[in-house]
Amino acid sequence: MSEIGFYHLTRSTLEQALPRLLGRVLALPARALVLCAGPERLRALDDALWTCAEPDWLPHGTAEPEAQPIFLTLEDAPPPNGAQHLFLTDGAESAHLALYARVFDLFDGGDPAAVEAARRRYAAARAAGHALAYWQQTAAGWERKA
Repeated sequence: MSEIGFYHLTRSTLEQALPRLLGRVLALPARALVLCAGPERLRALDDALWTCAEPDWLPHGTAEPEAQPIFLTLEDAPPPNGAQHLFLTDGAESAHLALYARVFDLFDGGDPAAVEAARRRYAAARAAGHALAYWQQTAAGWERKA
């Protein structure tokens, strides 16, 4: 089973928070797959990863997945880039959670519907036997909550 972390965005947008989390994955070193819920989000994240200040270089792409340390996609499939880490955005869900060592489910704390949907995903992941963690943004950074 995978370790699934639910990341409650309360102080920044996804475009602001995702680059730092991806930078930590690359530093392991490991590969990541970012599953986007729609083409607009995919384009926005692609742009954000090219222009982020920290880290200043996040090698990624939306084509030729086998060559991408970070692959952004709309398709839920086994990781075509050999990723060990899966990032789920905007409520995207994957049927392949068990193929990843770690899953990051990022959701907007300012959107009540997104929070409720994350609660449902959390309950489903718990029922499936995954190891779970809940992280919330604070002034000091990410804080793990009970």
